Amino acid sequence: MIDPGASLRQGLLGLSRHDSVRRVVRHTPVSRSVARRFVAGTTVEDCVRAVAGVVADGRLATIELLGHPVPDGAEVRRTRDAHLALLRALQDRDLTARGVADLVIDLDTLGRALAEDGAKIALDNVLQICEAAARAGTTVTIAPAGAGAADATLDIVRDLRSDFPDVGATLPAELRRTEADCRELAGAGSRVVLCARTRAATHTEPGSRAFLTRREVQLSYVRCLKILLEGEGHPVIAAPNAEIFDIARSLADKQLRAPESFEFELPLGVRPLEQRRLLQLGYQVRVLVPYGEEWSPYVMRLLAEHPVDTLRTR
Repeated sequence: MIDPGASLRQGLLGLSRHDSVRRVVRHTPVSRSVARRFVAGTTVEDCVRAVAGVVADGRLATIELLGHPVPDGAEVRRTRDAHLALLRALQDRDLTARGVADLVIDLDTLGRALAEDGAKIALDNVLQICEAAARAGTTVTIAPAGAGAADATLDIVRDLRSDFPDVGATLPAELRRTEADCRELAGAGSRVVLCARTRAATHTEPGSRAFLTRREVQLSYVRCLKILLEGEGHPVIAAPNAEIFDIARSLADKQLRAPESFEFELPLGVRPLEQRRLLQLGYQVRVLVPYGEEWSPYVMRLLAEHPVDTLRTR
């Protein structure tokens, strides 16, 4: 059976990869107006301002720098330096205490995608960022990878945790292997962000390695969520879906989970009333705050993944 939602998603994600489309979207007034709801801005100052607003409202923040998916060496260095500058700016505003503002790190934009010594360059850069984050008193989370890079990504997470135990791992429920990864990473003190999908379009992952329909991914998400909530780690439930959140609350209650032992995460601008509702119920709410010049693929991906949730204001 053809999944029309998957077809729409693949179409939008495919368009988001074309430089010409990204340029048109980035310079269209209507697009920029829509983006202001979901993206903090393009500069470090824009990001810090948005994070301050999130924290003042009693929520936590996860920050993602939106960079070019296939950077060159100069762009990799700029990305590393931008992360370091952001950490300094957050610390100057007292926004780094106890993981209030977590940084998402994409290994590809830090050099892994480079043809020569990419893995080594990425590891060197992420070590510098982790060291700076630790000095500032905040945390780092490694962004999700496709099935082909999942082992290497989780190896880096394990290596980093030997010196920085608060480093988070992001696991996408669309991958068939994620249930096993959740079991491995559900130990005490392990922070795991459970998201729905990788950053790639669904059709780039074969059916042997990934679930291809929205329903399959949602069922996988619930199975993975159950594993994490039954474990001793600190799950972050990153799915802007009220049904998933209700299931998570029920599972947490069955496990006698304290509200501070897990978090709900929603993107900036998505379901703001749901964010307030969860806060009022006593849960920890984290907001994904993206910023950067390359915002158009992110917005198109958000619309592709969650067309209803992104368009509604509740």
